[in-house]
Amino acid sequence: MPQYLYLVRHGEQQDAEYGLPDGPLSPRGKRQAHLIAERLGGVPFTGAWHSPLQRAAETAAIIADRLPSLTPEPSPLLFDCVPSGRAPEMPKSYAPFFNSVSDEAIEAGRAQMEDAVAEFLHPHRGPRHDLLITHNFVIAWFVREVLGAPDWRWISINQANCGLTVLQQKPGRPWSLVTHNDLGHLPVELRTGLPDPLLF
Repeated sequence: MPQYLYLVRHGEQQDAEYGLPDGPLSPRGKRQAHLIAERLGGVPFTGAWHSPLQRAAETAAIIADRLPSLTPEPSPLLFDCVPSGRAPEMPKSYAPFFNSVSDEAIEAGRAQMEDAVAEFLHPHRGPRHDLLITHNFVIAWFVREVLGAPDWRWISINQANCGLTVLQQKPGRPWSLVTHNDLGHLPVELRTGLPDPLLF
């Protein structure tokens, strides 16, 4: 039976535009979380984990309130991080992003994501439906991993707040990408968190 991993980026953070590293959900972020909770209402989840950061924990709490059989657990493997650094083949337009990221932070992010992949992408016996509520870069790394893309490609993969990405593994086969950044549950005015706004 297939194994599924549902990846949800946290809702919009209050005052994130001022560079705050963490904080509560904005009113719009709470609406996003309620809508993704409704979207996931029919999934027979077997487990759920979330980043310990406040914006992800609050998103998880809203989802759990809508899905009372779900008890999301905090996991340090889902912290926001930078999972790799510059690469020779990476377009130069991405280079400025790394100017404010230390080598130590990159190494810590790389080690975290190696452990996260080993923890959440390992095969199970029997069907599973697991939910991860985490951050843009973490989801991007999982997508890059499943697609077998070069390490640096995570930086080009973006997810909206409370967008839904689904990965699947069938027995004897590699993981595959079922859907990426699905926003069908969010009206246009709630599609936030992307470098360029979606107008459709």
